[in-house]
Amino acid sequence: MLFEGTPFELNRIMLIRLLVVTVLIVWLLIATRRMRVIPTRGQVATEFLLGFVRDSIIVQALGEKDGKRFMVPLMTMFFLIIGLNITGVVPFLNIAGTSVIGTPLLLALVAYVIFIYAGIKKHGFKYFKNAVAPSGVPGVLLPVVALIEILSTFIVRPVSLTLRLLMNMIAGHLLLVLCFSATHFFFFTILANGDLIGLLGIGTLAFGAIFTLFEILVAVLQAYVFTFLAAIYIQLSLADEH
Repeated sequence: MLFEGTPFELNRIMLIRLLVVTVLIVWLLIATRRMRVIPTRGQVATEFLLGFVRDSIIVQALGEKDGKRFMVPLMTMFFLIIGLNITGVVPFLNIAGTSVIGTPLLLALVAYVIFIYAGIKKHGFKYFKNAVAPSGVPGVLLPVVALIEILSTFIVRPVSLTLRLLMNMIAGHLLLVLCFSATHFFFFTILANGDLIGLLGIGTLAFGAIFTLFEILVAVLQAYVFTFLAAIYIQLSLADEH
């Protein structure tokens, strides 16, 4: 804990978030400072990562023209999430920066503001009318459809983005804590006292290693899913039927 008792108090997870942001900024500054026609290995790796997010998420969901418009916030969102997620398996950090609701909620609200802005920018305030009352719906069904659309578009989207990211990272953290705590108990409490049942720690250690690899996969996958869904929501706001 830093600056305890002051308005600038920073707990462990806030320090991890600041560390991730600093690392990302330093990485991008170094990686893009001296771009070459014949790229170095570091430049190749950076271009591959940026190109993957651009082509496989943003352009795929939004197309080339709209993809360029929203490239910066979506690209930032992806790398920030993956950076915060991966700290859950980094030694001495051991907790994901997204495993407390503040950051997932903030990112979901950013996505929420962006897709509403995109809809208003293209369709004006008719966006809200057309979003909750699609054309062609019979008048008798309109109240029910409008309620469903309000819930799904303006409430369920940000809530689902928040909870999907948060719960996945909490679940992974708890599994790793369980496995490695059990390993410590078996080795340093049971086996240290001469009881061979402590050898079960080998199994819990193996499961911990497997879950660590799985957690890395989940960290990447959740960054992909969050960013792709945000891009899809923007695309739906831009769709001609609005």
